[in-house]
Amino acid sequence: MDKPATAAGNFAATPDWNDIRYAVVLARCASLAAAARELGVDQTTVARRLRTLESAMGTPLFERLRGQMTPTPVGEELLARGQRMEAEMAALCHLAADRQTQVRGVIRITAVDALAAHYLARQLADLRSRYRELAIEIIASSKSLDLGRREADIAVRLARPADGDLVVRCLGRLGYGVYGPGQPLLASSWQTAPWVAYERSLDQVPEMRWLSEHIGQQNVTFRCNNLDALATAVADGLGLAILPRLVGERHAGLRCLSGNDSVLSREMWLVVPRELRDVPRIRTVSDWLVERFRRDEASFA
Repeated sequence: MDKPATAAGNFAATPDWNDIRYAVVLARCASLAAAARELGVDQTTVARRLRTLESAMGTPLFERLRGQMTPTPVGEELLARGQRMEAEMAALCHLAADRQTQVRGVIRITAVDALAAHYLARQLADLRSRYRELAIEIIASSKSLDLGRREADIAVRLARPADGDLVVRCLGRLGYGVYGPGQPLLASSWQTAPWVAYERSLDQVPEMRWLSEHIGQQNVTFRCNNLDALATAVADGLGLAILPRLVGERHAGLRCLSGNDSVLSREMWLVVPRELRDVPRIRTVSDWLVERFRRDEASFA
C-alpha cells in the first residue's frame, strides 16, 4: 500500500518545476529584484513562487545574509538538482527542432577576444560561402558562458573544462611571446622596463602567472581587460607585454623580444554540449572549426 505524501521523508506536496526554476534563478541572482528582472515578472511573483516551493518542501530554502538571498543547506541540495533539470529542459526545448534542421539558422560561438577578433572573425567569410543559410554570432568574452543553458552553442576555450556533460576536442596550442614597441624603450632589461598587463581579476591566467614569476608585478604601469588595448599601449611605448603571437605578429607597431620560441603556450579546446553534438549545424560548424585550426596551426604557435 502506498504511503501518503505527507508521511515522514516525503514532500508535503509535489514541487512544481516552474517554482524550482524560479528558485534556481533566485540563487543565481541573489536578490528578488534581480531575479524578477531576469524572469520578466515582478518581485511579488518571485516571492510567492518561493513560498509555494518552501511549503511543498516543508522547509526554508533561502535565508537573507548580508543583504543577499542565500540558499540553506536543503536549498543547496535542491538547487543542484534544479540546475541539472534546467539544463535538461533547455536542451529538450531545442532538441526536436534542432534535429530536423539542416545547416541553417543561428549558431553562437564564444571565445576569448584574441581568438574572436584576430582569428574567428577572419574565417567567417569561408563558412558563409559554404552555408548560405547560416547566421553566425561571435561572443568575445573571457568568462566561460554556460553551454548547458544555451548561452552559446560552441565554445573555444584556453583550458580544458573540468566538469559538465561536454564533448571536447583539442584544437592545438596558442603560443605567447614578449613584445615591445617598434622603437626600443630606454630600459635595458625586461626586469627594469615598464610593463602593461591584464587587470588584477585575471592574475591567475597562465600569462599573468608567467609575468609574476619571471618579472614581478612591481613594474606594471597599465592594466586593462582588453587585449587590443594592451597591444596598442605597447606600440605607443607604454611598456612591454606578453601577448599571443597570433596578435603580436600581425601588429605593425610591435616587435617580438623573445625570439622564435614561445615563452609559454596554452591549449585550445573546442567544447560542445554532449546532447547537441549531432545537431547538423553544430556538428558541421564544429568540424569546420577543427579543420581551420589544424590548417593554421603554425600561425598560433
